[in-house]
Amino acid sequence: MIDDQKLSSIITFIGKPVLIGLFVAAVLLGIFPELRSHINDNNSTESMDLRPDNVAAGWSGPVSYASAVSRAAPSVVSIYTLTVAKTAQQSPSKDPMFDRLYNRQKPRSQSSLGSGVIMQADGFILTNHHVINGADRILVMLYDGREASAMLVGSDPDTDLAVLKINTDQLYPISVGEPSQARIGDVVLAIGNPLGVGQTVTQGIVSATHRNGLGLNVFENFIQTDADINPGNSGGALIDTYGNLLGINTATLNQSGTSGIGFAIPADAAEKVLKDIIQYGRVIRGWLGLSATYLSSRQTKQLNLPFSKGFLITAVAANGPSQLAGIELDDIVIGFDGSAITDPQSNMSQIADMKPGETIKLGVFRQGKNFEIDAVAGTRPTD
Repeated sequence: MIDDQKLSSIITFIGKPVLIGLFVAAVLLGIFPELRSHINDNNSTESMDLRPDNVAAGWSGPVSYASAVSRAAPSVVSIYTLTVAKTAQQSPSKDPMFDRLYNRQKPRSQSSLGSGVIMQADGFILTNHHVINGADRILVMLYDGREASAMLVGSDPDTDLAVLKINTDQLYPISVGEPSQARIGDVVLAIGNPLGVGQTVTQGIVSATHRNGLGLNVFENFIQTDADINPGNSGGALIDTYGNLLGINTATLNQSGTSGIGFAIPADAAEKVLKDIIQYGRVIRGWLGLSATYLSSRQTKQLNLPFSKGFLITAVAANGPSQLAGIELDDIVIGFDGSAITDPQSNMSQIADMKPGETIKLGVFRQGKNFEIDAVAGTRPTD
């Protein structure tokens, strides 16, 4: 039997190092808290996943968009164009014979590149108008490396969109999302062929929606993003994190010192252009046959007018929808279908989105009086 004195000595001999070790460990964890997270990570991250209950519990960690890219990438193509420009050399002599010799045209080839999105399995592709404008030949390279000559079905410079057609099988049309539901801060991915290096994916967020008034297109309703959009990306896809198409990448703000400001045409607007061009060969838009000057809130206040914003009518097309409805010069339109004027781009798009034959109620201010006029939309001329 060990007497009490020896047992006490043994406990003292063992206990002091243990207590000192525990104290040192506590001090180290206090100074280096990452040691604690490292220990926890070894026990928890292997079993943690992105189930909704885990996300709701506040879990955060690395996220991959590989599934979204693998879903959308086969629908994005590279577009190569060839334009043959002819230039005439100036004759060194006034002799007609020399004129005939020197006026022979010498062809000069110019090539450019861009991107496109397969919208239908039968070969219809959306891209930008400026990508294929004036091209003599258009070549499409698919995700799997196949090449196909493309035919221009139609183009819409007002939105900077164009529709191409290729006759190839085993195509993968992109899934179209809901750009109207996109929120500022949503993660987006841009897929295209920047600078001809091959298909490339860049990441960003939605920086703004309904962006207009930039002077890039006649009709503007852009999704703004900070995902890198470089030359060659034009016509490519802006997708959400599920691989759905949100927009057609179209432009960047090319000003000195700017970066991270790119624009995409919303997918729903692009689909309307696609369907109209396939069906009619051009985009069908509503038209009222008038020209107007926008009056801002500041201007109407200075003029002491009893409304906030309006359009001062400066011209009315003869026998056009507005003249037939009774609109006159110097009238001020102060509302569309019971809604107040917002801004020139939005209201112009509102009219353009009308189908020819539809009626719109115009709120009019004339010589101090307000009244309403029903106007029947016509078809917007191509010029």
